[in-house]
Amino acid sequence: MTTPLLIFSWICRIVAALILLQTLFFKFTAAPESVYIFTKLGTFVHSYFPPASIGTVEVSARIGSGIVELIAAVLLLTPRFVWAGAILAIGATGGAIVSHLTFLGIEVQGDKGLLFALAVIVVITSAIALFLHRKQIPVLGARF
Repeated sequence: MTTPLLIFSWICRIVAALILLQTLFFKFTAAPESVYIFTKLGTFVHSYFPPASIGTVEVSARIGSGIVELIAAVLLLTPRFVWAGAILAIGATGGAIVSHLTFLGIEVQGDKGLLFALAVIVVITSAIALFLHRKQIPVLGARF
């Protein structure tokens, strides 16, 4: 990889990792915004799977997504595993985007769409990082 592409890769990876890491504080401390979002998710899940407790879904999804995002951020910043971090970040934030587009709405609690925009930025920067590091993907990388 050329030096300019490597620098661009690092910029994309750092941007994605910083966004992922900054949201952890809100998820792990049960900030009201985070609890609101995952309670809505719990309500949505409960409507399709009535045995699911809304409170259990809220806590499990909030903490679980935080753990996945933490792992994705660490992997994005680890040169050997950029591809894995990018795939994980795309999956996690892709789920957030789908949630915004289906039942949360673009704007959540007056944030003017900030959370949605951050999720889109993570998906875009992670997709770029995945494309730039596609040859590192085990088995499939040799075909790219």
